[in-house]
Amino acid sequence: MTSFARAERAALADALLAAGPDAPTLCEGWATRDLAAHIVLRERRPDAAAGIMLKPVAGHTKKVQDRLAAGDYASLVDKVRTPGAIAKPVFMEEAMNLVEFFVHLEDVRRAAPGWAPRELPEEYAKALGARAKGSARLSARRFPARILVKGAEPFTAGRGGAQEVTVEGAPGELLLFFTGRQRHADVEVTGPQDLVERLKGARLGL
Repeated sequence: MTSFARAERAALADALLAAGPDAPTLCEGWATRDLAAHIVLRERRPDAAAGIMLKPVAGHTKKVQDRLAAGDYASLVDKVRTPGAIAKPVFMEEAMNLVEFFVHLEDVRRAAPGWAPRELPEEYAKALGARAKGSARLSARRFPARILVKGAEPFTAGRGGAQEVTVEGAPGELLLFFTGRQRHADVEVTGPQDLVERLKGARLGL
């Protein structure tokens, strides 16, 4: 089984190391050390990972993440590079991290000047496209219009209605757009100008 996530894990670790611990990322309020700590926490600290999604325990998650971020950066990135026990099987790596590592690698790359979209292998783009559909429908479910998404296979998202916005781009770019990175995704958004701007500024993501 091909593991796109495992290859992306290595690329993400390389990018984190090259950027250094205090470089900006697209994750608001996070430098590269914070992003690396998030990845390690998510994979290796199940006691704290719940707070990523559940607000009642988010305080504990932040304390653990801050402690990880304050440690030796090279060691932290080495933990990013090495799959934790839960991600060692390739099928688990792919299920857990296909989206995670693609998005976070772009969080590092696109926070620096001079970035350009990557040319992705066809099968990798196809795998990301499958995830983009689910992400778009979940993250934009409250958007008050019909969103026509044009990628490898067109689909719709949003609450529907008489008005329509079209978002068109490559699968990875669509995934970035619908995980809250609208201003940094290489997509074309067309439709009524007020709705276009509303979608670009919407709080999308899981």
